[in-house]
Amino acid sequence: MDNEDVESGMEDEFQAKHGGRKYRPVVANDRAVLEMSSIDPGSSSSPVSHQTNHKKAKLVIPENMHSDASQGGIPANGSVNTSEGEHKLELFGFDSLVNILGLKSMTAEQVAAPSSPRDGEDGSIAYERPRVNDVKLDTMMGVFIPCLQNILGIIYYIRFTWIVGMAGIGESLLLVAFCGLCTFLTSISLSAIATNGAMKGGGPYYLIGRALGPEVGVSIGLCFFLGNAVAGALYVLGAVETFLKAVPAAGIFRAGVTGLSLESFKDNWSSDYQFTNDAGIPDPEGKTYWNFNALVGLFFPAVTGIMAGSNRSASLKDTQRSIPVGTLAATLTTTALYLISVLFFGALATRDKLLTDRLLTATIAWPFPAIVYIGIILSTLGAALQSLTGAPRLLAAIANDDILPVLNYFKVADGLEPHVATLFTAFLCIGCVIIGNLDLITPTVTMFYLLCYAGVNLSCFLLDLLDAPSWRPRWKFHHWSLSLLGASLCIVIMFLISWSFTVVSLALASLIYYYVSIKGKAGDWGDGFKSAYFQLALRSLRSLGANQVHPKNWYPIPLIFCRPWGKLPENVPCHPKLADFANCMKKKGRGMSIFVSILDGDYHEHAEDAKAACKQLGTYIDYKNCEGVAEIVVAPNMSEGFRGIVQTMGLGNLKPNIVVMRYPEIWRRENLTEIPATFVGIINDCIVANKAVVIVKGLDEWPNVYQRQYGTIDLYWIVRDGGLMLLLSQLLLTKESFESCKIQVFCIAEEDSDAEELKADVKKFLYDLRMQAEVIVISMKSWDAQAEGGSQQDESLEAFTAAQRRIARYLTEMKSRAEGEGNVLMADGKPVIVNEQQVEKFLYTTLKLNSTILRYSRMSAVVLVSLPPPPVNHPAYFYMEYMDLLVENVPRLLMVRGYRRDVVTLFT
Repeated sequence: MDNEDVESGMEDEFQAKHGGRKYRPVVANDRAVLEMSSIDPGSSSSPVSHQTNHKKAKLVIPENMHSDASQGGIPANGSVNTSEGEHKLELFGFDSLVNILGLKSMTAEQVAAPSSPRDGEDGSIAYERPRVNDVKLDTMMGVFIPCLQNILGIIYYIRFTWIVGMAGIGESLLLVAFCGLCTFLTSISLSAIATNGAMKGGGPYYLIGRALGPEVGVSIGLCFFLGNAVAGALYVLGAVETFLKAVPAAGIFRAGVTGLSLESFKDNWSSDYQFTNDAGIPDPEGKTYWNFNALVGLFFPAVTGIMAGSNRSASLKDTQRSIPVGTLAATLTTTALYLISVLFFGALATRDKLLTDRLLTATIAWPFPAIVYIGIILSTLGAALQSLTGAPRLLAAIANDDILPVLNYFKVADGLEPHVATLFTAFLCIGCVIIGNLDLITPTVTMFYLLCYAGVNLSCFLLDLLDAPSWRPRWKFHHWSLSLLGASLCIVIMFLISWSFTVVSLALASLIYYYVSIKGKAGDWGDGFKSAYFQLALRSLRSLGANQVHPKNWYPIPLIFCRPWGKLPENVPCHPKLADFANCMKKKGRGMSIFVSILDGDYHEHAEDAKAACKQLGTYIDYKNCEGVAEIVVAPNMSEGFRGIVQTMGLGNLKPNIVVMRYPEIWRRENLTEIPATFVGIINDCIVANKAVVIVKGLDEWPNVYQRQYGTIDLYWIVRDGGLMLLLSQLLLTKESFESCKIQVFCIAEEDSDAEELKADVKKFLYDLRMQAEVIVISMKSWDAQAEGGSQQDESLEAFTAAQRRIARYLTEMKSRAEGEGNVLMADGKPVIVNEQQVEKFLYTTLKLNSTILRYSRMSAVVLVSLPPPPVNHPAYFYMEYMDLLVENVPRLLMVRGYRRDVVTLFT
């Protein structure tokens, strides 16, 4: 059949389906093809090539569009330089999304995106279009037959009649129904997950990992790999046992049938659990006692194999339909077969024959037993080979996700066979074959399969319960309660079989989980746990509301301002000690810090730079083991950027409540004249936004976690700050660096007579707050006497005098500039009012406070002092002089300003 015949047939079929309206296949010079192909400016190939390579994926368009196109002036050569060919979609030619939405890219093959995108990598997904020449399987051959082949294994042929003889017909029916229900519920969960999107290699590992995360996926996936590897030994041993039964002379070591009978049926109805020898023959002196629980472990591998269809998802024509229909059909068919077989075998032979003839299925076979012998041997060896090829691919799929570096040896490129993984699997299989005990290996396989099935059910349960927008499975006959029941049945069966095997298997999975969480690389697969965390966060945020948090529940949420005053090395996004200080503001590591930095410039020009800087800052935060997030803002300047941050950062009651930044100690030394206005503007913005402020002086000397400090933590508590300074001192004591320090609280009394009363009140207040501290009260008179009497010896006096001179010079320049311009006094671009006497008082106050700090706290580990607010209509330069004088010669100082609320409470 040539191309014209194909197109004619498609045209007739499509016309019949659309009520007579004529449609036809798209051809090379159609306007739709030409316009959408013209979107890719770099493409010079003709659209004809895409049409000929994908005949089965042709689009159809109305005939009238073809006539329009033929009369619209589009040349036959496919040129699109005319206005008719440009006015439709050329507007979208500049859109970056054209690469994934254009007709050309939708029909061409896509490069698959990484299966486990790392943090910071592009998480876009390109869907791989199947090749036209690939052979695709339908539901019958692709899912139903493989599942049937895997489920009807060696257990049915050489152990099932023995199980009927041991458990009796009644309990055997219960056993089949119990195990069948478990796999049926698992099949429902598997169907729901498998129809929620495209699947890649890895089978249950892929499903569980993408639903529960890489840690759970790898741990259960590796256990499932071990189960498949051991299952290979199970099939080999079954083949050997069948061969030795068929040809007794081949063995190195040496060890009736009633027909359908109602009498046999009655005799075999009840159970007859007893001791057996290693060959499974009843023996009162045998070492093995069989009961219902043990038979569950022996029989359960006979209902496994439901994953065979999902493992072939890449070879199916319609994954969304074939997997649920084929898997459930195979599960129900085999379960029905088992139930009928229980009745049939129970009525066919005596109990003694059931317990002694392991190959009763061959004995009763027609026309001769050799058919069953050959069938069992070929089937089991084929199943063993299937395990020896499927398990390595599972291991290679886990390794290719690059979660565990230790599995890198098993990585394979696409399209290549996993030779190293195959050798490793063969080694494990041979080791289990050497054991030689089928009844011992079977419960091991059972445990690993049950663990995998429990993971599938829990995955579906979590996805159903969360009901995220992306959870839209085509298989609708599922519910979270069924998945929960399936997972519960898996766990119950595990403990029924053997609590010791269960503990060992769970411990193995837990160890792998722990190892992956510690040594594994982080991967974001959009798993259910991330969705659960997200929904929990949203629900918690809504429950917090917009009201103020009670002081008992108040947590510091520091906004760490990373923008340095000066320069840092290019590869350092933040001052190295800021993260150490941020950790000191958390109790036992609980809490969140927000690290922000500002890039000067236009957002459109620096958006990519901001992404790179944010990634670098996030890496730094992780390196410093600080719980926090990184944010980068692009703004015309630092002041505008910070003003936007302080207004918008955070949600509801999870907005930052403390702004932390480094004191600009270098501003005068580096002659950075713009710093005073910026620094004062940031403090004023925090006051307006009702944010607390902590300014760190001596950040270079801040101790890390390994540098233990001794001495005192001194608080100069001058103004009411809601208890923030007291709370910070207590948080410092919870850190190893400061746990050996003691707290001293310094208060200022206006008169000597008020000192004792103030001291008693502060002590009572601290006692009610459960805080231990020594209280020291300094009166204003003794303060003045100290400053006056010791002024000649006071090392702060030189700094005081220098500050006076600089302020006087700055004021003179302001006045000269104002007189020359005929304007009022201006500073920082706005009018200011300067009261020279007030300036002198401010300077003198900071001098006295600095002198007191140096007198009492020179050897302290850290000093906390109340931060005075910038005076209104005051030059920012003057405020910086006050602050410089306050911090002079103090090596490590925290200036703290609270906000309009309490952060501590006296009440329980």
